[in-house]
Amino acid sequence: MKVMVTGITGQLGFDVMRELAKRNIESIGAARKDFDLTDEANMRSFIERHKPDAIIHCAAYTAVDKAEDEPELAMSINGRAVGSIAKICRELDCKLLHISTDYMFPGDGVEPYEVDDRKAPTNAYGRSKLAGEEAVLSTLEKYFIVRISWAFGINGKNFVRTMLRLSETRDRLTVVDDQIGSPTYTADLARLLVEMVQTERYGVYHATNEGFCSWAEFAAEIFRQAEVATTVEPVESGAYPTKAIRPKNSRMSKKSLDAAGFERLPSWKDAVGRYLIELAAEHEHETRKIIK
Repeated sequence: MKVMVTGITGQLGFDVMRELAKRNIESIGAARKDFDLTDEANMRSFIERHKPDAIIHCAAYTAVDKAEDEPELAMSINGRAVGSIAKICRELDCKLLHISTDYMFPGDGVEPYEVDDRKAPTNAYGRSKLAGEEAVLSTLEKYFIVRISWAFGINGKNFVRTMLRLSETRDRLTVVDDQIGSPTYTADLARLLVEMVQTERYGVYHATNEGFCSWAEFAAEIFRQAEVATTVEPVESGAYPTKAIRPKNSRMSKKSLDAAGFERLPSWKDAVGRYLIELAAEHEHETRKIIK
């Protein structure tokens, strides 16, 4: 099997490539410089040249607040480009695994969202990602749509790195506590995606690490496990107004994974611990390079 991965310079794409290599599965990595999501001819040429059996599409426009100022660009990358990739996959009889988001949903209530619950994005980013999902659903039969949230991984910026960096100079941090969801460790998610793409259990899935928390609880757990003395002061979202409205409820049900026979990801607290070990190893490696 030959798997093409987009967005390989990002957190998830990097870990998916790493997981494919571990399993000795042939892979083709597509970065922005050679796979332009705003140019259908460029995308077609790349895909036709490499002839993958499956594409794991991790690349996306992810600047949530900036999307409010440039919704057309967000729609071009997260909506129309996905439609183009889906069309090419249909022509080549290629599977498509498309990464989507909790921002599909209106973010109200307290119950976890099921995969087929009402879609009502609250911001331009969410609307662009919904357009991408709709393009896949209307074009392909051999598809996986996997919605994730609050991603963190070794290859990029994320909430964990930010909290640790801020804790170096502050003994107290205010963090919002009225947005509830699930962190997703991209190393854990990558294992599921690589397993999934080798099957024919097509459909829509939610895949995050198990358990729910607020951003404030997430931060507190990072500091606890990292043995950092910084304390977290919970605040409401209104204390940090943003251009894009964030959903208060990002809880997502994993029943679709269960029904298809896929194993759920480990708990988010367990994932934080393993990620901190990975960060420490990265730091040690960088230190050794400097010493040399």
